Amino acid sequence: MQLRIKEVLKEKKITVVSLANSVGMAQPSMSNIVNGKSTPSLETLDKIADVIGVPVTELFEQPKKESLSLTCPHCGKDINIKVE
Repeated sequence: MQLRIKEVLKEKKITVVSLANSVGMAQPSMSNIVNGKSTPSLETLDKIADVIGVPVTELFEQPKKESLSLTCPHCGKDINIKVE
């Protein structure tokens, strides 16, 4: 299971240190969760989501793609489409 906590922290401009302090957890433990080295409990995930200000489900969503790559069926060239 890949969580997207790191991506959401970056979007919200929240540091791992401030997240750890707000959740009441040691910074190394929070770093392990953010970097996918350990799996948090549902209770911890709920606290993280609350501090970040997002629903818990957003921590499980796939990263948002900024562009979509297709290949033209006629000429074979790659086509990049910006997705917003």
